[in-house]
Amino acid sequence: MPGLTARNLSLEGRRQLAVDLTRVLPLYGFILDAYIIEFFTDSLWEKLPSSWQEVLDGLTPPQIATMLLEMPSAGEEIRYRTVWPLTLLALKTTARALAFTRTTESLGPSEFQENPSQSSRLAAQFRKHVKPKKQHEIRRLGELVKKLSDLTGCNQVVDVGSGQGHLTRFLALGLGLSVTGIEKDRRLVERARHLDQELLSILKKEERRKPQIISAVPHRPPNHVVSWVDPTALSQELLSPLKSEAAQAPARRLLLTGLHACGDLSVTLLQHFACCPEAVALASVGCCYMKLTTPGGYPLSHWVGGLQDHRLPYKFREGACHALEEYAERLRGASPSLRTHCYRAALETVIRAAQPGLCRPGVQSIPRAHELPLEEYIQLGLQRVGLDPGLPLDLASLHACMAQEHRVVAFFSLALLLAPLVETLILLDRLLFLQEQGCHAELLPVFRPELSPRNLVLVATKTPLGPALSDLEIEES
Repeated sequence: MPGLTARNLSLEGRRQLAVDLTRVLPLYGFILDAYIIEFFTDSLWEKLPSSWQEVLDGLTPPQIATMLLEMPSAGEEIRYRTVWPLTLLALKTTARALAFTRTTESLGPSEFQENPSQSSRLAAQFRKHVKPKKQHEIRRLGELVKKLSDLTGCNQVVDVGSGQGHLTRFLALGLGLSVTGIEKDRRLVERARHLDQELLSILKKEERRKPQIISAVPHRPPNHVVSWVDPTALSQELLSPLKSEAAQAPARRLLLTGLHACGDLSVTLLQHFACCPEAVALASVGCCYMKLTTPGGYPLSHWVGGLQDHRLPYKFREGACHALEEYAERLRGASPSLRTHCYRAALETVIRAAQPGLCRPGVQSIPRAHELPLEEYIQLGLQRVGLDPGLPLDLASLHACMAQEHRVVAFFSLALLLAPLVETLILLDRLLFLQEQGCHAELLPVFRPELSPRNLVLVATKTPLGPALSDLEIEES
């Protein structure tokens, strides 16, 4: 989907975008704040304007992808079969015009053309134990961090929320950076250290096998620290795990990074960067916006916090975490899995009838639910929420629900159309916060959105880098 790029907006332009978003989002709160599993119990279809219902009713999934989301198949033209209401066309135009672009022209051909599970652009030893999505992410973010480190003269990279250390390992043993990973889960840290040793063993064997090839990258493993990054003890809490290395680098210049640091952890990373004099560069990728504390994690900037309608309820933020490109692909292929939402919404009607006070209970995942007969799915769902799976079912009512599957898909697609606006406001708030702290910040689409839906990387420095800051997204040849 086309959209805005942060680099083309001045500070005033970014502030105005925040104003526009806080004016637009409340207009569509009845869509963004809706739970698709309550499609029937809350009569969600009837909440849409009648003119919208008329044009959306009966659209096939591929038509929804093409006409509503404007994400057609390759070579397909967007053609409307009827005249659409101006209000719906305005929604589509607004959704495109006010969202940060999620695509970049700097990426070359896909690295998974030859093998869908093996990146052709990442060395084999760094692909081991790593899924394709993560392979792409650590390669792209690693390249960006290396360039940013060189530009800012950093001598230490700190990976916050480092998990099993896949990014940390690539930065250290693949790109030759001095890296410390900070992770609060001791089990993940132990796993990271084990994988480090496994990789070092592979590299040493490779050297013995090909002694004529001398690696340009020193085999200096990363340092892994078990620590919780305290959001209330800014700067010193982050630096304390690094004190043992102070003698090696008395004039430390830190680059802070976090790959999909969950919820408030991304916010904490930004706050540490802003107040820590030794941190000179930042590369942050957020996720799990629904886990943000509000207020606290959002809004972060004074500007957004001062806007009248800045509030983003839980469901707004949860919707912003969906995978738009992946769902559009399912629409284009008319995937049978699309009926899962309708199944769950039908199940909700049975649950409410059996126990009216039980609303939106969590239903443990039912494998390949869309392949099951509806009755079997309902029985399994009832069992998972502690109700009698043998309850008598009103099959006529349930089949009437399933006859509206296309409406469920259309309503959910409307929410997905709006979701990038929510993500844009959250990330724009972070951009503005950093600028309020005197930092220089950009937001770059670095990952392929079809592989990694949260693909926008927040990059910041304490000193201006000019055009070089925006050029960090360009892929290495």
